[in-house]
Amino acid sequence: MNARVRSTSGRPLQVAFQADPLEPMDIDADSTFRLMEEAQARGHRLFHYTPDQLHYAGGAIRARGCDVTVVRRPGDHFEAGAVREIDLSGLDVIWLRQDPPFDMAYVTTTHLLEHVHPTTLVVNDPMWVRNFPEKLIVLRFPELIPPTVIARDPVDIRAFRERNGDIVLKPLFGNGGAGVFLLRQDDPNLNSLCETFHAMNREPLIAQRYLPEVTGGDKRIILVDGRPIGAINRIPAVGEARSNLHVGGRAEAAELTRRDLEICECIGSVLRDHGQVFAGIDVIGKWLTEINLTSPTGIQELERFDGTNAAGLIWDAVEARMAN
Repeated sequence: MNARVRSTSGRPLQVAFQADPLEPMDIDADSTFRLMEEAQARGHRLFHYTPDQLHYAGGAIRARGCDVTVVRRPGDHFEAGAVREIDLSGLDVIWLRQDPPFDMAYVTTTHLLEHVHPTTLVVNDPMWVRNFPEKLIVLRFPELIPPTVIARDPVDIRAFRERNGDIVLKPLFGNGGAGVFLLRQDDPNLNSLCETFHAMNREPLIAQRYLPEVTGGDKRIILVDGRPIGAINRIPAVGEARSNLHVGGRAEAAELTRRDLEICECIGSVLRDHGQVFAGIDVIGKWLTEINLTSPTGIQELERFDGTNAAGLIWDAVEARMAN
């Protein structure tokens, strides 16, 4: 999986990763680390900067960061050169890989990166990452998603629960399972939860009908240029409604079902045509629940389960776009 692979682009690329700090990375799970590792194996040169070091100055989009090399060595997994400032228009590829929250700081980086894309290829396309929030893009495919409501007024959410029974309530722009609540039909805490969320921000909430199939797993399907390359199943811990690996979910091997492939067929061209090279979708039972574009995860687990070089397939797609 980690053997040196010749670049399909025909030349080494100058690649920057706009990502969170490298020091706390879990090198056995982090998809950004695996993408960096694969790029390096292909002879590409790596530069890393954090989102707060991205800026506009003198008519150019610039960033302060370091040239880096990565190595699969726990606790000592990268070497960094001296801090320097670069003009991002001089790069070949920029990876937009910082973790959510999808807040105005995140949105601002997408606006800035638009000034260098597509002359410098930004992956995923920053305009469409911004315009396709993960819990909102699914509304384009109403036939694929479970009953859903997006609302701020508890009256609307309560009416939705009366129609659908048990529901899952979560922040519209949350991530990693944070702030996700299972509310049974007779749970008296709905108003209190809404008040708590409202005290934090002015955003609506999203509620979906609870899918009991989640106890058997929440499937993460990896798509590259809109085509599925494999899946893992995330099993919730005992006594937990959330299956996210960050909160104790367990990853297992998974096969793509006919329904999974139907979902991918429906959404694939939209992702491909809007520059979303690397996407991760969440499927519970027969329902699509999220399309993750900001900083998808899961490729290391997929690679371990079935031997697919997922990072290699993603880089093949990036290099193919560079060649066109």
